[in-house]
Amino acid sequence: MKVLVAVKRVVDYNVKVRPKADGTDVDIANVKMSINPFCEIAVEEAVRLKEKGVVSEIIAVSMGPKQSQEQIRTALALGADRGILVETDAELQPLAVAKCLKAIVEKEEPQMVILGKQTIDGDNNQTGQMLGALTGMGQGTFASEVVVAGDTVKVTREIDGGLQTVELKLPAIVTTDLRLNEPRYASLPNIMKAKKKPLDTTTPDELGVDITPRTKTLKVEPPAERQAGVKVADVAELVEKLKNEAKVI
Repeated sequence: MKVLVAVKRVVDYNVKVRPKADGTDVDIANVKMSINPFCEIAVEEAVRLKEKGVVSEIIAVSMGPKQSQEQIRTALALGADRGILVETDAELQPLAVAKCLKAIVEKEEPQMVILGKQTIDGDNNQTGQMLGALTGMGQGTFASEVVVAGDTVKVTREIDGGLQTVELKLPAIVTTDLRLNEPRYASLPNIMKAKKKPLDTTTPDELGVDITPRTKTLKVEPPAERQAGVKVADVAELVEKLKNEAKVI
């Protein structure tokens, strides 16, 4: 079984993000970049399925600038077999990403596509669902457990009321949640081996995809500083402050 895994280059989650001085975007100059944490979980799940003998090939796909090769190489070091970079310096929004993935899915014909449920930069949680709509494939989102049996996959989903299990016919799309697994670290020998694994490069134009943004960012600014809390003597004082100071009641 062939699996396609999407990985995205984002600012490392340990870095405090700062907006540019002109407020047009996030400042990523000289900032550490990494694989999106949810994408790491997706790679780990694909590798575990391969170790079980369920998966025969893992293809890591990323979209973005040339530097995104670094994140693909990381996925290759974690256990992916080959990589595909859709290279572009343009802004990529979820619909454009989903369309590019659809073009790659049509070419590669994987039995499963695994994505992180969201990225920590845009936090949109849209690409997996959009890809499902474009391809007509069944989808299991917010997965906390994935079990492949024959030509079906059972996905245990994390929902507001608890857990829900759905059974999908392959090919299918799975988006990963935090509790699905704990990603491994790439060993030095595997990092060296990853440098020799094949990595193909294409562009949105070659895929026949229009990546023109559908929305426009007007301004990026840091959140307001949180004020210190206060202690109140009784319920009456609490209600008074909520009503007259916080103005929430």
